[in-house]
Amino acid sequence: MGWDLIKQALPRGLYGRAALILIVPIVTLQLVVSVGFLQRHFEGVTGQLTSALGHDLRLVGDTLSEAGPQAAADIAGRLDMGVIAREAPDWVGETQARRRWYDYSGREVIATLNAMEPDIGWIDLAANDRRVFLSLEGPDAPLVLEIDRRRVSASNPHQLFVLMIFTGILMTAVAYLFLRNQLRPIRRLARAAEAFGKGRMEPYKPAGALEVRAAGRAFLDMRARIERAIEQRTMMLSGVSHDLRTPLTRMKLALSMLEDAPEAADLMRDVTEMEALLTTFLDFARSDALDDPEPVDLLALAREAGGDAARLGRGEVALVLPGKAPVVALRPQAVRRALGNLLSNALRYGTQARLSLAIMDRSVRFTIEDDGPGIAPEDRAEAVRPFARLDQARNQDRGSGVGLGLAIANDIARGHGGTMRLSDSEDLGGLRVDLVLAR
Repeated sequence: MGWDLIKQALPRGLYGRAALILIVPIVTLQLVVSVGFLQRHFEGVTGQLTSALGHDLRLVGDTLSEAGPQAAADIAGRLDMGVIAREAPDWVGETQARRRWYDYSGREVIATLNAMEPDIGWIDLAANDRRVFLSLEGPDAPLVLEIDRRRVSASNPHQLFVLMIFTGILMTAVAYLFLRNQLRPIRRLARAAEAFGKGRMEPYKPAGALEVRAAGRAFLDMRARIERAIEQRTMMLSGVSHDLRTPLTRMKLALSMLEDAPEAADLMRDVTEMEALLTTFLDFARSDALDDPEPVDLLALAREAGGDAARLGRGEVALVLPGKAPVVALRPQAVRRALGNLLSNALRYGTQARLSLAIMDRSVRFTIEDDGPGIAPEDRAEAVRPFARLDQARNQDRGSGVGLGLAIANDIARGHGGTMRLSDSEDLGGLRVDLVLAR
């Protein structure tokens, strides 16, 4: 559970993770160096300097006890200590020493002086950052001394931290710029791959590090092979369709001259069905490369698809459309063909159909529902495969075709970087098809 929470809090993008990999070691190194320096250097240096001052204070304290304040003051002057007239601060009593909260070395100063000179009354390190004030208890009156802070601790200890922080920020900024430049080719490659998945050809030139260039060249080779494969498949099926249409036309012409023959009507229906099958094969071949993306009015596209299905004489299509919809770059002919196939199937196996449109942030969804028998959940994966027939689960009497309607719609959805989902219609009771297209 705890690890799952940590994974959710960590950045998901490559840039965020790379920045985290960069920043965490730098911060950790700075913390380790800081702690080690403070403990081993500052405390050691401060202890040595304070010990030297403690010996001087012991001499002044002994002189104060034996010869009096004046002699002690003379000794203090010779030792670069100032004797001042100052009363005991108000805080004396609650504590005998005072320092600022950030004065790390002051803790070592107070501890060392108290250990070396028991006659010290109070120590004040907070009144002035550059001075140390303390009192020595004498027989008659205490002696208040003023000492330069540089005698007990290293001067300007904060310079190390300022330099370290400034250097860390500078190096982080440099690394940020370098990292951004290194990740820019990866983002360009991702955009080109995403655009190709949506059916758009975005210009791309490999750049960046050797590994990124290799990935970019591999992507371009893959894209070229896919384009050649689609072109060859389209040309092959187009040629086959064209070659077969010529004898079919001659057969239709010959059958039209045999109106009185009893077999002419049946043969004409067979020829017409063969033409429809050829058209379906060609549509399947062209589903990946039918037209180029262009701005499309989604509302107009949905109305045209519903009107085309109604003009076929199979039934009326109820439209559930939003009040307004954005203009989205799609392949209009391909999407119109996919919607036509889905609506045709809905009206073929049911008595009513409904076409809905929903707009999401990064996708659009066309929903086609019918009141037919639907498709069992275990058969839905097979239903979208080419040439799959599931007439045993649908209306056998009304079913026709070669099983390419759903396959064509599925290929068109994938060509737009989307997907097609099959489920049950809650309102009509039949099949529900969600055609999701990326924006």
